[in-house]
Amino acid sequence: MRSIFDGTASDYDRVERFMALGSGSWYRRKALERAALRPGDRVLDVAMGTGLVAREAIEITGDPGAVIGLDPSVGMVAQARRSLSNPALLAVGEAIPARDGSFDLLSMGYALRHLSDLAVTFREFHRVLRPGGRVLILEMTPPRSALGRALLRAYVRGVVPVLARPLMRSSDTGFLWQYFWDTVEKCVPPAEILDALESVGFVNVRRTLVIGMFSEYTGVKPGPGVAVEPLRPGGTLFERVMPR
Repeated sequence: MRSIFDGTASDYDRVERFMALGSGSWYRRKALERAALRPGDRVLDVAMGTGLVAREAIEITGDPGAVIGLDPSVGMVAQARRSLSNPALLAVGEAIPARDGSFDLLSMGYALRHLSDLAVTFREFHRVLRPGGRVLILEMTPPRSALGRALLRAYVRGVVPVLARPLMRSSDTGFLWQYFWDTVEKCVPPAEILDALESVGFVNVRRTLVIGMFSEYTGVKPGPGVAVEPLRPGGTLFERVMPR
């Protein structure tokens, strides 16, 4: 899969804009704002890819040097470097080459479904955040209704690869977007993701659901001044539903 991401990096931004109908950058910025990203914060963007989340984080913090990207794909990092000047690390989220307590916010956009072990990765996320630091994980969740799921599957696996073909330079790009949906459909259920975040020590863990399919998982590393919210009643999923 790393070789496919390397080979399709030059197509990724164009096809993503097509698939999201141009709203992707606006949504990512709003999600970062909801996670309380502020000017002066130091950010680690795990699975940076071509820099779609990092770009919005730089706009908010006002400092490219404060937003560190991390990704295992040489091709994706090279593509990000074409438009961004922030530092980037070739590494994986399961083993982050950073000191304990280095960051105020850790973001990861649409890569959770590629993780082999949530507990190992989330423990690393917890380690590199300072006390009071926040984690923000963006992921697509299939709609609950059978019709909504079928329509989204048809759009991502069928419509996008066909209509975006003129934008593609790599023959693997169409396969990448079919793979994208297959991994979304098989992703770990939201309740398990929340439980995994809590199990490694994050508090105030919650999921914000936007237009029924965009999930924002957030949590806070305990520290001085962090008010811990009550546990979810009966262990039920804490969910805030918002319009996009």
